[in-house]
Amino acid sequence: MRTALAEARAALATADVPVGAVVLDPTGEVIARGRNVREAEHDPTGHAEVVALRAAAEVLGRWRLEGCTLVVTLEPCTMCAGAAVLARVERLVFGAFDDKAGAVGSLWDVVRDRRLNHRPEVVAGVLAEESTALLDDFFRSHR
Repeated sequence: MRTALAEARAALATADVPVGAVVLDPTGEVIARGRNVREAEHDPTGHAEVVALRAAAEVLGRWRLEGCTLVVTLEPCTMCAGAAVLARVERLVFGAFDDKAGAVGSLWDVVRDRRLNHRPEVVAGVLAEESTALLDDFFRSHR
């Protein structure tokens, strides 16, 4: 999570919401990193999770990320939760909860929907205070 937090801080340089993500391979090694790039790249899909999942798929040479763990500083939205399910990640770890758009238990629960063919293990609230403080500071400065 500390590596994901470093990615989140790096997003501040481009005025993007500070969200960071990493993908770990089955041995626990970081194989991909991502941060929000919506503002920097004018990309509505430029969420940290999507960026990290794309990079991991490139590194592994396959879209199925079985055995991998996605670590992200903020609870994924519906798009990102869906991407994690479709990528077949084994585990999803996140920091701060997102009461406005979270899709891993807060507003929706996409990753645990029994109608889907894959449900990753979820570990929530890891370094949540640090992740929340980073986001709170960002939004406070933009009000």
